[in-house]
Amino acid sequence: MMASMSAMNRRHFLQGLAASAPLFGQSSAKKQQHLLYAASPGIRNYEEYGGTGLVVFDIEDNYKCIRRIPTWEVPALQKPENVKGIVASAKTGRVFVSSLNHLVAIDAMSGKRIWEKTYEGGCDRLAITPDGKTLYVPQLEGPLWHVVNAANGSVITKIETKSASHNTICSADGKYAYMAGLKSPSLSIADTKTHKVVNTVGPFANVIRPFTVNGSNTLCFVNINDLLGFEVGDIRTGKKLHRVEVTGFQKGPVKRHGCPSHGIAMTADEKELWVADGANYHIHVFDATVMPPKQTVSIKVRDAPGWISFSIDGKVAYSSTGEMIDVASKKIIASLKDETGRDFHSEKVLDVMTSNGKLTKVGNQFGVGAKA
Repeated sequence: MMASMSAMNRRHFLQGLAASAPLFGQSSAKKQQHLLYAASPGIRNYEEYGGTGLVVFDIEDNYKCIRRIPTWEVPALQKPENVKGIVASAKTGRVFVSSLNHLVAIDAMSGKRIWEKTYEGGCDRLAITPDGKTLYVPQLEGPLWHVVNAANGSVITKIETKSASHNTICSADGKYAYMAGLKSPSLSIADTKTHKVVNTVGPFANVIRPFTVNGSNTLCFVNINDLLGFEVGDIRTGKKLHRVEVTGFQKGPVKRHGCPSHGIAMTADEKELWVADGANYHIHVFDATVMPPKQTVSIKVRDAPGWISFSIDGKVAYSSTGEMIDVASKKIIASLKDETGRDFHSEKVLDVMTSNGKLTKVGNQFGVGAKA
């Protein structure tokens, strides 16, 4: 049977098996679990980095791949769409995955697809409010963000910034949505009650790429085009404060994203900033207890890093290269492999905690500060 299938149909057949398999395979008997959800293809639409679907790893079993949940259908003989973002809510038990044209809501435990929508102008890296009720979904480098009801995918309203909408963060306290576009050097901030832009930070020296914020909504840290490093902005005044360049390394050609540093994350305790270096295959760590932050350690990774985030407990950093890095020692402690033994990479990952078959805590696809 398998010999007669095309490669594309074989992939769909295997995804169907994954969907019908016992929940989380041999790990289903555990009352409590710490899991990593990784959406794929999470590096552009490159299936060689982990295939397609929502891939689940058991963190407590040395990051063993335990399940693959289908996301959306891929027409025969077509390449899958790039995954653009992943968020989840412990309050509703749902995981949301966006691609170039689709947004899908999935029950995190059963793997059942709850709803699937497409939006005018496509989708990019979305964010969710802490109460799990509202999604901020950027168009694919378009003029606006769709504000979406997470229960059913309907559009509540739109926020127009004309910035080539791209990356989105909801603040830890749920008060603000931070919105960065690929054609703007300024960061827009919307009030989540009114869905209106109430502030901007910048302009920075170039257009904003990945960024992060602290828990008190006072500082933002932004990657920008043509900078190996990052800039720091004061959210209260809207002004740029510092430009921080990586030392000891040179800018050079990058495999993707078109900028030297595409990936920045803050530890939950706000003591460190971790910054990607796509040209030199490194992650650089900065002491964030001083301003401007001071470079301390550089970590070599196996491929060009394009994203960084952290585990819920803050002990492990997740590199998009599929490597798990111990935050305390700065040592690589594990490397992700899928169920076939293939090296797994993704820029769209988050970890979750479960208890008795329900989500209890969820992580964040961005590394954001958590000090109020």
